[in-house]
Amino acid sequence: MEGLEQWKVLAEQWKKQAEKWSSQALEHIQAEKWSSQALEYIHQVPPEQIYAAIAILIFTSFLLILVRLFKRPKANTILLSGLSGSGKTLLFYQLRDGSSHQGTVTSMEPNEGTFVLHSEKSKNGKVNPVHLVDVPGHSRLRAKLDDFLPQAAGIVFVVDALEFLPNCRAASEYLYDILTKASVVRKKIPVLILCNKTDKVTAHSKEFIRKQLEKEIDKLRASRSAISAADIANDFTLGIPGEPFSFYQCQNKVTVAEASGLTGDISQVEQFIRDHVKS
Repeated sequence: MEGLEQWKVLAEQWKKQAEKWSSQALEHIQAEKWSSQALEYIHQVPPEQIYAAIAILIFTSFLLILVRLFKRPKANTILLSGLSGSGKTLLFYQLRDGSSHQGTVTSMEPNEGTFVLHSEKSKNGKVNPVHLVDVPGHSRLRAKLDDFLPQAAGIVFVVDALEFLPNCRAASEYLYDILTKASVVRKKIPVLILCNKTDKVTAHSKEFIRKQLEKEIDKLRASRSAISAADIANDFTLGIPGEPFSFYQCQNKVTVAEASGLTGDISQVEQFIRDHVKS
């Protein structure tokens, strides 16, 4: 009995294998039939039409390759730059989650994040997130700014309005370096000079800060041009020769605004971000 059962199992397996081979053979025959029909159709088509179809296919493929090569991703990065102690990191936290960090907040590495601005989280409809980067203000770490410039939609240069005069020269030099960078000039990246800590009574006004920065940058233009006719340290020169420097002479748009990262009064910087990172 056991031998009979084994023969039945083997027979069933042979049957399934035979059906499989038969199915594969039919598929092969069908494929050959389709191939033959396709070749027959191609032979009936005039050669000129075939050449034209091939040319269109090659041209379309070439265009798609070009589009992929030259299509730039939409810039959505806003860079927070400025001297150490100007309040950049506090502004980063205010923009991200509305938090107020008491005391001095410093960063030695870039703070970076992609998020919907805290003030826009309750809005209905689609709101595009912002990629915000807080670049350290220490002189040895400022070169990190260059890593993010290719994706930058705008630069916020933060100035301490409370301790502005002692830092005016250093802030002007840093701002001069930013405004003369090739990537900033060629892409016309907008710059917002943000006068922070204006909630304090002794803070300087944005008009005073603007005028003082323009005067210092005008001196820098003269001193650096005297060293070398071709400014080696910078890619472009600023302003109009023979005229006092003004931010209005820059090829990219430079504006001045006020804020207080400590109290959360940051509406002007939020407006700058939304103007340049579209929803």
